[in-house]
Amino acid sequence: MALGGLLLLIGIILAAGGLWLAVLGGSYYYLAAGVGVGVAGVMIMRRNLLGLWIYVAVFLATLAWAVWEVGLQGWPLVPRLAGPLVLLALVLAAAPLLGDGRRGRQIALGGLAAVAALLVAGGVTVALASRGPAPRSLPAAVQSMADPSPLAAGSDWPAYAGTQSARHYSPLGQITPDNVGKLERFWVAHTRDLPKDMKDNKYGAETTPLKVGDTLYLCSATNILMALDAATGRERWRYDPKVSQEWIPYTAACRGVSYFADTAAQPGAECAARIIEGTLDGRLIAVDAHTGRPCSGFGRGGQVDMKVGMGPVVPGMVSITSPPVIVRGVVVTGHQVLDGQKNDAPSGVIQGFDARTGEQRWAWDLGRPGQTAPVGPDGMYTRGTPNMWTIASGDEALGLVYLPMGNSAVDYWSSDRSPEENLFSTALVALDVTTGQPVWRFQTVHRDVWDYDLGSQATLVDFPAAGGSTPALVLASKQGDIYILDRRTGRPLTRVEERRVPQGGVEPAQRTPTQPFSAYHTLAKADLREKDMWGMSPIDQMACRIQFRRAEYRGMYTPPTSDRRWIQYPGYNGGSDWGGVAVDPVRGVIVANYNDMPNYNRLVPRAEADRKGWAPRGEARGGGMGSGAEGAGDPQAGTPFAIDVNAGWRMPFTKLLCKQPPYGGLRTIDLRTGRTLWDRPIGDARRNGPFGIASRLPITIGTPNNGGPLVTAGGVVFLAATTDNVFRAIDLRTGKVLWQDELPAGGQATPMTYEANGRQYVVIMAGGHHFMETPIGDALIAYALPGS
Repeated sequence: MALGGLLLLIGIILAAGGLWLAVLGGSYYYLAAGVGVGVAGVMIMRRNLLGLWIYVAVFLATLAWAVWEVGLQGWPLVPRLAGPLVLLALVLAAAPLLGDGRRGRQIALGGLAAVAALLVAGGVTVALASRGPAPRSLPAAVQSMADPSPLAAGSDWPAYAGTQSARHYSPLGQITPDNVGKLERFWVAHTRDLPKDMKDNKYGAETTPLKVGDTLYLCSATNILMALDAATGRERWRYDPKVSQEWIPYTAACRGVSYFADTAAQPGAECAARIIEGTLDGRLIAVDAHTGRPCSGFGRGGQVDMKVGMGPVVPGMVSITSPPVIVRGVVVTGHQVLDGQKNDAPSGVIQGFDARTGEQRWAWDLGRPGQTAPVGPDGMYTRGTPNMWTIASGDEALGLVYLPMGNSAVDYWSSDRSPEENLFSTALVALDVTTGQPVWRFQTVHRDVWDYDLGSQATLVDFPAAGGSTPALVLASKQGDIYILDRRTGRPLTRVEERRVPQGGVEPAQRTPTQPFSAYHTLAKADLREKDMWGMSPIDQMACRIQFRRAEYRGMYTPPTSDRRWIQYPGYNGGSDWGGVAVDPVRGVIVANYNDMPNYNRLVPRAEADRKGWAPRGEARGGGMGSGAEGAGDPQAGTPFAIDVNAGWRMPFTKLLCKQPPYGGLRTIDLRTGRTLWDRPIGDARRNGPFGIASRLPITIGTPNNGGPLVTAGGVVFLAATTDNVFRAIDLRTGKVLWQDELPAGGQATPMTYEANGRQYVVIMAGGHHFMETPIGDALIAYALPGS
């Protein structure tokens, strides 16, 4: 009776939901299966053996339908077959209680044996079918690719991505695929910067240290500066700029610091070598690299307030979370403006300061074309303009800095943007570091209303060409496209196509008929289909299918809507985000980790948002964003709509994502041709599971990831980033995981490597991340091979 009642209940739910799905134009399977399961339940409640045969028929039909729809892919088969298979086992186990009993016992024994055989055969078949294509051979070594940065990586790591060229590459080769399996923790240091509430906070350190000489330099989540002995991890000095917790924006993050050696200073003079960082409360701070004491000649007492000229700034609205770039003695910094709060948020102005004195050299403000003189304390930079929150790169020889620009202050509404905003938002902009004037721009999204701001550093390479090479940039984007640009002019060196995209939405006159697509390479997958929906059972998978059919979705760049949800795929976390890509300049290989998740969004009319109490940071009705997903209730004050983003498109009850796995991967690409060499899901299911319960299963699923890769001359790729808290070493040639270590907290940071006393170290920050829902920590971990 209990089993029959359960089947009847499941049948009613499937039939009702299946009818709704069919009316919406979706699959008829759930309606038919629901009727069959319900009838089987009624017959079993009556102890009629026919109920068993009806359920067996439904299961066999389900098996055939599942294989027809998704083939033998393991994860997509889980919601289609796992639940029905459990029910089949229960029905077979109940067979002795049906009919005359004797025949039922025979059926139970034979049926359960058949189920066991099916599980074994199916598991083997799926495992074989799930093995990806064999990796292509690495390309022949390219011509030697010189690094134009004045600070070279090697035994040192003097900039966030190794050098200002942003290659995330080291010429060190002591660690190789043959010996990386012996890697062990060599030392662990702690920043001692942790939130008071370890379960409810906004921490996400994202830190990558620098190494110069015998010292590591890093910052904590709230900007405490530290110097460590590179060989032992012992703390040498510490400087706390006393950043108040109220200045934490969406995330307390400090991705890194910058190193500057003053060649004009006398050796041993105060601050002849200095560490410069930007803070969450909008200051630039310079300290002596040897002592940690503030540089008295830099600004006022070693600091500069970059918020001067921004007008009223509510704490948390303006912050620096990325290391500034230093080119020709000019410190160039952007800043984060808290997303989605209000249309007249503080300016996104880019500023240049003298690295020695802290004097402001220039300010690039989109509202003042052609003018770069600082406005001073009595003026105000144009409010609401696009900002650069991420990491710039630079070319010392050309005197250019390359700025991956973000969007205007309100991401999902564009009707009142200025012509300059429409030209420079979501674009890579090259500025002359001497004058602050733009030299060229390359826009990756026209009139962006998808929060597709550029998060990745542009990587400087010499792009192979007939008869030689061209100074170039590799630019990865959140929508997945990778572009190759001449870094002198911004001209694409590979084909970029303007393709027609969906029109309409709440601002049809603002949507451009085409968007730029890279024909060189894209990390983006094919458009979503109903059969790509997922869950832990047929019921929640059906619910996701219904959501898919109810939403507005016509592929990439589906315009925002208010009358119903729209699907944004990929979502605002990429594609590629702030971790960027790595480039092996010798082998000519790009290494890119990426996310593969949609967002499920809706523009919320102003009156409805007001009723919900959604208000900008600092206003009486709201205190700003909580620790949930970015965009989940952003007010966008001053526009007709707020925005509600379901990041990753999660189901409210099970907390599982509606799209089937994988959710993240790692790929290598031939730099010369743009051809994929291998592509693998990265991250396992040990911390994933329904209802937020960790499954503890070390099975590859491909998890969301934040943080970038490191590639070495030894032929090893190092990557943390994934939400399973695992740090991995991967064979550059094959994509095989060669070694891994579970971190004490989330590894949402980019690793670095260096040499000290003849030993190669690899370092990762295990700081965790509130957005990625990984445990928060403060451990900086150094790995090395064993030996004396």
